[in-house]
Amino acid sequence: TQVRIRPQYSRPVPPPRRPVPQRPPFQQTVNLSIGYGFPNLDKNQFAVFYNSYKGNISQTGPITGAVDYQFNRNMSIGLLGTYGKVSVPYYDYGSDGKSPSFTGSLENWSLMLNVMSYIPTNTRQVEPYLRTAIGVNNWKQSYLDESGSSEAQLENPTQLAYQVSLGTRINLSKQAGFFVEAGYGKYILNGGLTLKF
Repeated sequence: TQVRIRPQYSRPVPPPRRPVPQRPPFQQTVNLSIGYGFPNLDKNQFAVFYNSYKGNISQTGPITGAVDYQFNRNMSIGLLGTYGKVSVPYYDYGSDGKSPSFTGSLENWSLMLNVMSYIPTNTRQVEPYLRTAIGVNNWKQSYLDESGSSEAQLENPTQLAYQVSLGTRINLSKQAGFFVEAGYGKYILNGGLTLKF
């Protein structure tokens, strides 16, 4: 009799599974940030006068400050405040363009409800986010000639303050870092320092 021996095949050994890195447990934080924005978009609120044109605009800020409570990895809520000032000379069309007929000035404080939505990443050093803020403006405006007399009494610009931005927070340590963002509302670009508590 013949005995047939079947060849033995060894099953392939699967490679060892790599352990999935575990993210550290989330800790709720209070985030504080202060920055400087550019340009100051309050300049768009200057009045237009029929017989005058605007010269070069000078601006300060807006200076921004925010405090937020981050209650989970993906979201925080808090307050965003801004301060800025802009001024511009107005010239009569028939003037020599050297001495302004009067100067317009806008000083603004704003306070907004600030919601931050964080975009998940595989590193804690970089935290992209979307900022959505809405609130109210507080204006102080004037249009004065060289003697200090008022050239116009106008209603204040819009009371609605808002900011929508896409940015990133770069953490230098667990407690400190800096941020940069771009958007529209009170400013187009903004950057500064951020702290976690």
